[in-house]
Amino acid sequence: MTSIPDLAAAIRKGDRGALARGITLVESRRDADAGSADALLQTLLPHAGSSLRVGITGAPGVGKSTLIEALGMQLCGAGHRVAVLAVDPSSAVTGGSILGDKTRMTELSRQANAFIRPSPGGETLGGVAARTREAMLLCEAGGFDVVLVETIGTGQSEVAVHGMVDFFLLLLSPAAGDELQGIKRGVMELADGVLVHKADGDLAAAAERAAQQCRIAMHVLHPDGAEPPAVVVGSSLTGAGLDELWRTIERVAAARRADGTFAARRGRQADEWLDSAVRERLLTAFLADPATAAAMAAARQRVARGEVLATTAARELVKGRR
Repeated sequence: MTSIPDLAAAIRKGDRGALARGITLVESRRDADAGSADALLQTLLPHAGSSLRVGITGAPGVGKSTLIEALGMQLCGAGHRVAVLAVDPSSAVTGGSILGDKTRMTELSRQANAFIRPSPGGETLGGVAARTREAMLLCEAGGFDVVLVETIGTGQSEVAVHGMVDFFLLLLSPAAGDELQGIKRGVMELADGVLVHKADGDLAAAAERAAQQCRIAMHVLHPDGAEPPAVVVGSSLTGAGLDELWRTIERVAAARRADGTFAARRGRQADEWLDSAVRERLLTAFLADPATAAAMAAARQRVARGEVLATTAARELVKGRR
C-alpha cells in the first residue's frame, strides 16, 4: 500500500491516478481511513488554494456537462490544467449513483491536462458531495489551476456550492421565461453570472429574449447600485459566447482580488467549512454513543405512536446526553 508521503508526492507531480486514489481516500466513510485522509490533506494543504474555483449549476437538461466539456477543451487549449468535480445524484432506494460524467465528456477526459472526477451526492444536500471541498484541495495541490464543480442540478436548493467557489455560474435554457418565474430568488441572488445556454439554431432568438428577461431580473434582485451579475448568451455546440463567458469570469475574479473581496469570500468559506466539520463530528460522536442509540430507538417508537412530537423527543435526547 502506498504511504501517505508517497501518495502526496505523486499528487504534487501531477499523477492523475494518484489524485484519484487520494480523492477516494478522503471520500471514504471507513473510520480506519479518517486519519490517513487527514494526514494527506494536511500534507498537501500548503500547496492548495491557488486555483480559480467555478461552480456550475442549472436545471437538469440545461447542458452543464456539455458546457464543461466545451469550456474545458478551450481552457486546456489555452494552457490551463482543468479539474472537473461532477456530482451525480444518488438513488433514494439503493443509494447508488451512475457516475456517468466521464462518458458525457469523452473529449475532455482524453486531455492530458484535464482530470474528471464524478462523485455520488449521497445524502448531502445542496447539489454537492460530502467531500467536495477536500477534493478541490487535492486537485489544486496536483497543479490544476482551474477547478470546475458541476452540481447535481435539481433547482433552487443548489446553493451549497456557492460556499465553496470563487464564481458561481447559473445556466438557463433558451425558454427561461417560465424558469425565471420558478427560480426568482435563492440561486438567482447568489449567482455571480448567468449563461443562457443552447443559443443556436432555432433557439438563438429565444435565447436572446431570455437573456433580456434575465438582465431585468438581475437589476431587480441587485438594486444597490452595484453592477449586476453579467448575463451571457452562448452555445457549447458552436462555441459562441464561451470566450466572453471566460473573460467575464476572469474579469470578476481579478476585480475581487484587487479590492479584497476575493480573499474575504475565501475566508467566509473557510469559516463555513469549519462550522460544517464541527457539526458533522458532533453528530457522529453523539450517534455513536451506545446510550444514545438506545434512547434514539425508544424515542422513535414514541414518535411513531404519536405519543410525543419529534422536536420534543429530539430536545430530550440532546439534553439527556449532555
